[in-house]
Amino acid sequence: MDISENKHIQSKAGSVKEYLKEVPDNRKKYFNQLRDTIRANLPEGFQEEMSYGMIGYVVPHSIYPGGYHSSPDLPLPFVNIGSQKKHIAVYHMGLYASPEILDWFVKEYPKHSRLQLDMGKSCIRFKKPEHIPFELIGQLMKKMTVKEWITIYEEKIKK
Repeated sequence: MDISENKHIQSKAGSVKEYLKEVPDNRKKYFNQLRDTIRANLPEGFQEEMSYGMIGYVVPHSIYPGGYHSSPDLPLPFVNIGSQKKHIAVYHMGLYASPEILDWFVKEYPKHSRLQLDMGKSCIRFKKPEHIPFELIGQLMKKMTVKEWITIYEEKIKK
């Protein structure tokens, strides 16, 4: 379980504000709506910051001092969003780590989009940003608390 293995464009932006300025004009509206949806629905305890060259939602060291196993100086990542070359991406580690949440998401997706689901292990790709299922993304964000994420994460890294 290593988010750094994902093949994506990494921004050199030093802040979320700088990153948002880099998002192409034709995606800004949708990217900002995606960010707003995540922030409005993310359980308490996660923190927004730059993470792996994207906007990330992490478990801060103040809650989980051990950080991320492959880079303990970094906080534990949970969700990242990025404007990639050909799509907007949502990287949700809970989808990768929890078969129940993945199954739920795959079953729910067709109820919210007429487009085929384009996803990898933890990455959901939206080539047409105007078709991002914001309501479904909001529901996904509510599916796992910080405590639940830490428990699942610790179980997975022990294996």
